[in-house]
Amino acid sequence: MGDPTQQPASAAAEPPGPADVAFARRIRKDFQRIQMEHEFAIDEVLTKVSILRKEFLHLHRYNPIEHVGSRLKSPESTLQKVVRLGIDPTPEAVRAHIHDIAGVRITCSFIADTYRVLDALTAQTDVKVLRLKDYIAHPKPNGYKSLHALIEIPVFLSTGPVPVQVEVQVRTIAMDFWASLEHKIYYKYEGRVPDDLVASLTEAAHLAEQLDRRMEELHTTVRGTGWERTGGDAPGLDEETLVRLWASSRENADGGSGTTRPATD
Repeated sequence: MGDPTQQPASAAAEPPGPADVAFARRIRKDFQRIQMEHEFAIDEVLTKVSILRKEFLHLHRYNPIEHVGSRLKSPESTLQKVVRLGIDPTPEAVRAHIHDIAGVRITCSFIADTYRVLDALTAQTDVKVLRLKDYIAHPKPNGYKSLHALIEIPVFLSTGPVPVQVEVQVRTIAMDFWASLEHKIYYKYEGRVPDDLVASLTEAAHLAEQLDRRMEELHTTVRGTGWERTGGDAPGLDEETLVRLWASSRENADGGSGTTRPATD
């Protein structure tokens, strides 16, 4: 006799009922909205970083940011994590418990730049820092180094502002190269990396740190910190040109007399 608890192989699964269909539609709509909000939040952060880059160039004639990238979890990936963590599939629960839907990575030239860029970003009044981890000062056991900040920024929609979280990572070029290689290795071995490779990765992390510090020393020797040079000339507005333009405008305002006209009502 067969197991009475088992359904016959020919028995088909019951089709979803109206309640199931309504639930699925609501979930799809909610998760599409969640993704949209986080996509807009990434755009906001990227805009802020772009403004900082331009400001650094104008005021300091120096750009500490080499590269900026972003990533956005798909609704499917977010839903899978919700199921895995046992979270209610509601926008409120997702916003409260899942913090890695949106991510921005900033790659800087030197170690000091990572702190300065993150400080400049998080000092803005509409940026709220929820969590900060300094893996540069306190690396992970495998040698991983980076600055991690979980921030919250308002995204202004037609229905009003929505606070959205974005995970920001700031690291140097050498740190980013090492982290990229480490990720590929762990992906290839599905997390079970041989001990000799782990040891080699850790050694490579130390070498990357030495390279970072040596390159920063060379940079400082050549041009200083790169941040004390405020008030640099904008292109096409050197001092001689500014003096000539100012004198010309004064002459036009004075009717060519060379004296300042008295103010009139």
